[in-house]
Formats: sequence, C-alpha cells, structure tokens
Amino acid sequence: MGSGAVERGRAERRPVLFPLLLSLFSPALSEQIRYRIPEEMPKGSVVGNLAKDLGFSVQELPTRKLRISSEKPYFTVSAESGQLLVSSRLDREQICGKRPACTLEFEAVAEDPLNFYHVSVEIEDVNDHTPKFSHISFELQISESAQPGTRFILGAAHDADIGTNALQNYRLSLNDHFSLTNKEKSDGSKYPEMILKTPLDREKQNFYDLILTAIDFGEPPLSSTAQIHVLVTDANDNPPMFSQDIYRVSLPENVRPGTTVLQVTATDQDEGVNAEITFSFSEASQITTFDLNSNTGEITTLHTLDFEEVKEYSIVVEARDSGGLIAQCTVEIEILDENDNVPQVIFQSLSNLIMEDAKLGTHIALLKIRDMDFGQNGEVICKLEGELPFKILTSSRNTYKLVTDGVLDREENPEYNITITATDRGKPPLSSSSSITLHIGDVNDNAPVFKQALYVVHMAENNPPGASITQVSACDPDLGPNGQISYSIVASDLEPRELLSYVSVSAQSGVVFAQRAFDHEQLRAFELTLQARDQGSPALSANMSLRVLVEDRNDNAPRVLYPVLEPDGSALFDTVPRAAEPGYLVTKVVAVDADSGHNAWLSYHVLQASDPGLFGLGLRTGEVRTARALGDKDPARHRLLVAVRDGGKPPLSATATLLLVFADSLQEALPDLTDHPVPSDPQEELQFYLVVALALISVLFLLAVILAIALRLRQSSSPIAWGCLQHGLCSKSEPRIPVNYEGTLPYSYNLCVAQMGNTEFNFLKCSAPLNSTEDIVCSKSPGALIPLHAGDDLTSHPDTLTAQAPPNTDWRFSQAQRPGTSGSQNGDETGTWPNNQFDTEMLQAMILASASEAADGSSTLGGGAGTMGLSARYGPQFTLQHVPDYRQNVYIPGSNATLTNAAGKRDGKAPAGGNGNKKKSGKKEKK
Repeated sequence: MGSGAVERGRAERRPVLFPLLLSLFSPALSEQIRYRIPEEMPKGSVVGNLAKDLGFSVQELPTRKLRISSEKPYFTVSAESGQLLVSSRLDREQICGKRPACTLEFEAVAEDPLNFYHVSVEIEDVNDHTPKFSHISFELQISESAQPGTRFILGAAHDADIGTNALQNYRLSLNDHFSLTNKEKSDGSKYPEMILKTPLDREKQNFYDLILTAIDFGEPPLSSTAQIHVLVTDANDNPPMFSQDIYRVSLPENVRPGTTVLQVTATDQDEGVNAEITFSFSEASQITTFDLNSNTGEITTLHTLDFEEVKEYSIVVEARDSGGLIAQCTVEIEILDENDNVPQVIFQSLSNLIMEDAKLGTHIALLKIRDMDFGQNGEVICKLEGELPFKILTSSRNTYKLVTDGVLDREENPEYNITITATDRGKPPLSSSSSITLHIGDVNDNAPVFKQALYVVHMAENNPPGASITQVSACDPDLGPNGQISYSIVASDLEPRELLSYVSVSAQSGVVFAQRAFDHEQLRAFELTLQARDQGSPALSANMSLRVLVEDRNDNAPRVLYPVLEPDGSALFDTVPRAAEPGYLVTKVVAVDADSGHNAWLSYHVLQASDPGLFGLGLRTGEVRTARALGDKDPARHRLLVAVRDGGKPPLSATATLLLVFADSLQEALPDLTDHPVPSDPQEELQFYLVVALALISVLFLLAVILAIALRLRQSSSPIAWGCLQHGLCSKSEPRIPVNYEGTLPYSYNLCVAQMGNTEFNFLKCSAPLNSTEDIVCSKSPGALIPLHAGDDLTSHPDTLTAQAPPNTDWRFSQAQRPGTSGSQNGDETGTWPNNQFDTEMLQAMILASASEAADGSSTLGGGAGTMGLSARYGPQFTLQHVPDYRQNVYIPGSNATLTNAAGKRDGKAPAGGNGNKKKSGKKEKK
C-alpha cells in the first residue's frame, strides 16, 4: 500500500544518493526524512524502511540501536529490519483537527556514535466521516407576507474531514416555493440559505416539509439529511434588521470568564408585540464558550479562551420578533495570542554516564524545546547555567544537542548537575529550567603517588625475623581496580639472591618486613626501590626509594689484640728495667670492638694488681706506665688484671692478664719467674684441685685393678704369667734411659733397668709390638728380667736403681746442634756435655721449660711450630731441628724420678722462661 512511500521525487531519491555520503555527513544530518501515509492504518503497518533511508545496513542495527524519540508513541522501529511501523491508531481528525496539513514530527536516535535524525510523517485524510447536522429536523416559521427573494439561513452540517472529503454542497428537495444556495464563511465552512421563490398563501397551505441534504466529495461521497418543517404564519410586515451583517472582534486569550466580547443590535419597524426582539445563537448547542443575552444581544465569555486550542470563532446570531420574523448576522471572534505558555525542556535521549576521557564534542543528550505560543512568544533561547565543560548546539527547529566542550576529570568533579534554561521572546519573557545529573566514569588516568619520594628508616640490629621495618603508602584517586594499589620491590643495592632473605613487602598494606636479624657489623645500610602499581588497564605505577640504616647495638664485647695468649693458654710477660723511672712505658693493652660509636668507645681499667701503686693504666690509651720507681722491698714480679670496657648500655668487657718482671736481662728474669710465682686465681685453683682429686680417684681405681690381677696371678701355678717377654724378645742394643713420660708419643718405648755398677739407660729393641696393657719386663742382670706394671714407679724397685752416673759420652751434639747464647756454638768438637757454666745453665733452663710444657700438655712438639717454645727465647737459629727430644732420652743429673715435672716435685715451683718484652709463663704456675 502507499502508506510506506517516502515523498516521491527529492525525498524518495535521498536513500539512493545518501548512502555514498552518509559516512561523511551523518553526524550533521539535518534534512528531514519525510513519509506520507493515510490515516487509520492498522497497527503494525509499514511506514517505510527507516534504516535503509538513513543509510544503515541490517548488520549495523544491533549496534546502532535505532529507536524513535517522540512524545506520543505513534510509531516504532523494527529492531530486525529497521522498518518504521505504526504502533497506535492514527486518527487525523483527533490528532490535527481541521488543520489542512497534519504532520507528525519526531526524532530517530541512533547510538555508537550518538546521533539523531528528523523524521516527519504526513497523515493524509480519508473520507471516514459523514457530514452531520446538529438536529435531524428544523422548524422554520415564515410569514405569508414574505416577499419572494427572502433568504432564510438553515442549520449547517459538520464534517470532520478536510479538503474534498469535507462538506462541499447542500441540496434541497424539489418544491415550487423554495430554492437553496450555498454560502461560505470566512473560515471556509459552508452553510445553506433557503430563498423564497414565490409568495406564500397561508390559506392554501399552511406548512411545507422539505428535505435538506449535505454532501461531501470524498471517494465514495458521503451525505446526511435533515428535515425542514416550514410553517406559514400570519403577516408580520417588518422583520428585525441587524445593524450589520458581520461583526468582527479580536479578543486576547487571557481574558477572564464573563468578559464582554461585543453586543449585537437589531431593530424592527413594527410596533407593539411585533417589535419585541429576542436574540439567540442559531446553533446554541454548538456554542459552549460564549453566552448571549437574549434581550440585550450582549455576548460574554463563559470559559477561559486558549489561542493554542481555537484561534477564531464564527457564530450566527438570530434576532426574532414576536411575530416570528427573524434576522441573522455573523459574529467572527479572533483570539489573540498571549505569552501565557512557559517553554518546556524535554530530554529525548540522555546518557547518565560519560567517561572522563571523552573527546570534545561527544554527544551527551538530545533535547527539545516546546512552546505552545505563537510568533515571538513561541521563539525560545536555550542556554546552560554556570561554567561547565559542556555546550548546547542548535540542531534544527527547537531541537538541541548537549555535547562536551572541555576536559572532564572525575577526580575533580565526579558528577555534574547540568541546568538548562529555555527563555522565549515574549513580553514579558517566560522561562523554565530543567536539570539533569551527569555522572563521570572513571578512567585509569592517575598513577599512584607516594607521600614522599625518599623514606629513611632506622632499624636496630638484632631485630627478630619478621619484624616490621616501616610502612610505605601511596594514594591513587581513581576508583575500583584503577585505584587498587599493590606494592613490590623492584630494585635494591643488595644482591638479588640475598634480597629475599633480607626484606619483603606486603603487597596489600605496603608494610616492609625484615626476613632476618640484621647485623650492623655486616650490613650497615641498604636501599630498596619500591613500586606502587594499580590494577587498571593499562596499569600505572610509581617508584620510591627506601633507605634502611641498621643502627648499632652493643652486642660485641671488646677483643684484646695484645697481650694475646699462646695456643697453650699461657700468658706473655714483659720485662721492666729495674731503673725505670716514673712514667716509663712498660707495655700497651690493645683492644678493638666490632661495634661503632659509643658502643666501640673503649676504656681500660685495672681490676687486680699485686701492687696497685706501682703501675698506672691509661683510661683511653691502654698504656701501662710506671707510677713510681721500683723500691728495694718491692717484688720483682707483678701481675696486672686489666678490664677493657666499651661505652654501650649495658657495657660489655674483656680482660687481659699482664705479667711484668723487673729485670735488666733475660737471665735475670728467668729465676724470678721460677722462684716467685704469681698468686693464682682462686677459680683456677679450684679447678686444679678438682682435677687432682679426679686423678687420685682414677689412680686408686687402677691400683685396685692391678692388685686384683696380681693376686689372681700369684694363685696361678704357671710361670709364664710373670714373664711377659721370652728370652731374646728384647735385646739390649743401645744405651737406655729411664723415662716415665705421661703423654702421647708418636711411638711407644719399653723400658728395662739393668743392675750394673753404674746405671745405664738403654732402649729395648722389641721383636714384636706390645699392647699398652701388657707388662714391661726389665732385665735386672744379664739374663734376668724384672716385670714392671703400668703405674709402677722405678723407686719401688730400689735394687734396680743405683747412683746415677754422668751421661754417656756417646750422646753428643753435632756442631749444628750444640746450643749457645744467641745461637753461638760453644764447647768442643767432640760433642760432650757443655763445660761452660752459662751454657750448662742455659740448657738446663731449656730442658726445664720443655719438661714443664710436656707436663702441662702444652708442648709444641709435633705441632706446627716445631720450636718447643724456645725460638722466641734463644734466637732464630735455635729450633727443634737442633735439639733432640730430651723428654725421651735425656736424664737430668741428680734426679731420682722421671723427667716429667721433676723440678716441680723438687722445688714445688713451676719452671718458666722469658726474655725481652714478650715472655711466656706456664699456665699452671701454681704447680
């Protein structure tokens, strides 16, 4: 059907031409899409293919979301095909009334991008209304004296259609006295007038029944009829006459009810009753807006007039005298428009949310301004209130676009209250405002920001693992994931493999934890680069530096560098000249502290001193100086116990023992060390007594075991039990010496003592190895053996020990092995025992010192030094390679016991030796 046709010609050709240019001009498409359809189309009828006419393909329809924006839902768009469909009844007469042109205008809105298109649909009239008379019958009284040519206005019919479908003609049924003519009013409506053709004679016929027909020119034509009943009355010679046939008046629409519009006047030449005139509306039932005074002819308003509803009125007024004669006139009332309608702002398409990164000119809303007034009263100016990053663009008549006109920032303004004011040009102007709230969507356009670029944190050492170092914090003004921050370590001056073992950071809270206990002495400071990263896409980040300073704690005690103890635990001693004056620098205690600052500020204090007034100690230097000269009664040997304290809280300390000997030479110092033992520490004495007690208990237990074994062996009759060695098992091959060495040697010896005129010391050559638990059988005389048991003393066999003779002359020193002072070689080439008294005493001192070391378990024989503690005392040439192992094959003249601790048993003193300022004293001097 023709309903879907676009205006043929220019409008119909547009869909053919526009698709080529639509992509370039669609944002600014201002020409309307026009359609013409007849009224009363069924619901769902196709008006036209709107999507095709706009240049949209079917594939674009789901994304473009084409829809209709109008006040009344007369039309809709098919989401599948894009066709414009009728959605409700289209009654032209109800929509447009008598207006010659009936056009429905609306906007088609498309999204992505947002745009709108003006569409107008013209509704064509269909001849669906029949002309209707207000009454189906009329009564008309005509005097018999009426002259031919007299005109009588008949009641008009009304047709809601327009054009050719409206009322076009009246016809009167055939008769001899009356004819009909068609009249037209100023508004284009037609009404019939009946004309008297021949005189009437009441006496012949006093009434006439006529049929009046109203016809339109529609297809097919429609018509209606009314019956006219004409009564012929007695003569009334003069009918009423109006002062004018047409009355015209203009009336403002805002007049109050009861306002006088005008007053019609009529006169009658008759007299008496025939001259009494009454006024009435010829179509009183159709007139509801005005009131007519039947006596005075004054017309007044009954209701408020509205120019927007009816712009003019045409009323027929009749004047009737008592004789039944009437006269008619037309009153035309023009309604003047007043600025009585406030402009209205109507939002037809509105986005409640717009992203903050929207470009300039982004569509936000489509709005329409409506003002029912006419002329200047209906001209409207639209503007935005306040300084906002938006603007209004005029699209077409009374249609506007709201677009962005500036940069949006959600962090500054998360939403905008937009107020649009519409003002008309009337006098006085009227205006109205409409407000909307526009929310700004968040975009990840803000990187996290730390409160400061560099954090410096002090952390005490020895912290517990897992302790919190500090908490870094960054802020991000974005919302949701765009503002959610996670923290991480991205760089450090620590080694990558060590970083995880030192610190970690909580990704959520930013708390930096220590993974281990820090040590100021190993790591004093380190620097981290922390990163705060949001969860946006793409993610943004920021870095900051964290410098951790490890503070020192007093966790390291001072360490004494000098004097140091020998590996055997013995302390060095220093010699002081006897003539030393007060202030003489004796020695210096040197100590260090691994801590720093006050914790490493050392002070030196004397804890114990054999003579407190003889020596002075520097508080900060550790220098030991003589406080006075040595007196005659002062002992030559002194002992100082020095404490070294640091400045920590609480302070830590270490002690050092200084042995000081007043002597002018080494030879003079050695007897002092031997004869005047320094009082021992009570704690050391207690330890010594405990060791002795334990040793005695062990010896008693061993003796008990040996005694039990001996008793058992005595009860045995086997003679073999008393001979651990068969004849020939050991043979005397070399000189022998009696040795009772308590210690571990790299090899074992078996000792036999022979009964001779002079005692000899021989080594026994064993043909087979012996266990340590086996008894040693010694020869008393050639061919006779004496069994010796473990633990037996040689003195228990007095008949085996005789007066000691000088050493065998076979025992000689080579020239390179002969000791002497400062490495000199004294004596003869024969290698006999030294005859020089000094060298003899020197050698005895050496042997005593070595024996003391062996007894204390501190000998360096077999050790790495290889000097037996003598090289520091007697010169670099005197090493163990020049001295045989005296402990194994040397007999000390005048001794009746073993070499071990011989001097101690004899004198009750421990031998010692020293020289210069670096001397050594035996650790167990109390022995």
